[in-house]
Amino acid sequence: MQLNGPTNYRISGHESFACRYTWLPKAVRGLGADPKLFTNDDRAMVELGVGKNMARSIRFWSQVSGVVKPGAKGTGHVVTGFGRELLGENGFDPFLEDIRTLWLIHWNLSTDTQNPLLAWDFLLNHWHEPELVPSAVVRALHKEAARQDDGLSAVTIDQHWDTFLHTYVPTRGRKGEVQEDNLDSPLTELELIVRVGERTVDRSAGRGEPIYAFRREEKSDITPELFIYCLNDFWNKRHPTESTLGFREVAHGYGSPGQIFKLPEDDVRARVERLASQTKGLLAYAESANLQQVQRPDIQDGVQFFRNIYRYGGEQ
Repeated sequence: MQLNGPTNYRISGHESFACRYTWLPKAVRGLGADPKLFTNDDRAMVELGVGKNMARSIRFWSQVSGVVKPGAKGTGHVVTGFGRELLGENGFDPFLEDIRTLWLIHWNLSTDTQNPLLAWDFLLNHWHEPELVPSAVVRALHKEAARQDDGLSAVTIDQHWDTFLHTYVPTRGRKGEVQEDNLDSPLTELELIVRVGERTVDRSAGRGEPIYAFRREEKSDITPELFIYCLNDFWNKRHPTESTLGFREVAHGYGSPGQIFKLPEDDVRARVERLASQTKGLLAYAESANLQQVQRPDIQDGVQFFRNIYRYGGEQ
């Protein structure tokens, strides 16, 4: 069974701020001391040292990245197992210093099957143009969002696109300016989206529009262990009852590692061909004249695959 259609797009909540370096670690530490931190804006502002909109944005990003989730009714929020193992006091990467962690966060932002983020879900899976031209992207996002809610304003979609873009593309703040609201998102380090040119919008006014594109090439910092974890997670989220997946589904399927990481097909093929030796047979690739598929005899919960990311194969 493939779960392809978003049930309820998430478009607002980020308060037009891209996630910042310190925010996820702050959320984990803050909730460790006070599970009800995010239930009171004033308390969150004081404890996190930011304004009200930023406090709400921190709550948003900590949830959509899979680090935090709502607790039982009336108990506030709790740090997830993923968040604790990654960013806890004895976590694998409590200060987001490892680029593999950033790819994991990107993966989580992009693969929610229940309340997907509009720009992430649509642009990573359904945008087939070679370039990302902002005006065209915003029109497409507005059309897609209207399928769910005709009342969304153009401003809301503009802000959502801008937040997506600046999650991956550095801003150029005024020289020497280091206030927290001007710090770039850690995911800019991934260089997943790059500026490739500019086009003229209004020749008489001399106005141009930047043009961007996804970086579609091999990415050595997506280590074998990271790829394996994400492949297994994709399997559990979108094909939980299947014991085999066609190669094209892994390379090009909705929410697949090939799509979310923008990997070339040849790179995905090289990766799956090594699965059997890398996973001791838990995952394997089989190819014949008319069949190419990845096999998984038993469901894997992924915990060990996750831990293997940091136990093997250091930073590239």
